[in-house]
Amino acid sequence: MISTNEYFDGNVKSLGYKSAIGSSTLGVMEEGSYEFETSKHETMNVIEGEMTVLLPKTSDWVTYKTGEAYQIEANKKFQVKVSRQTSYLCQYK
Repeated sequence: MISTNEYFDGNVKSLGYKSAIGSSTLGVMEEGSYEFETSKHETMNVIEGEMTVLLPKTSDWVTYKTGEAYQIEANKKFQVKVSRQTSYLCQYK
């Protein structure tokens, strides 16, 4: 079953699904700044565009571009800035 998710007044939208390796979401973020909270370990893959990210327990923002990925442990908050529409694949463990 495909689920739909919408956050931040519709500025972040995704489709959730289950694959052979687990649960994933495929989504798009509009330009903006966002704070997310994880419930499971996440691997965030940037499909198109770029995300500037402040990960937990870090003080430096890092930019991830098309084809790059980063990971966040379960039960953590992290911040994301995007300067244009950016698509992503988020895989959960």
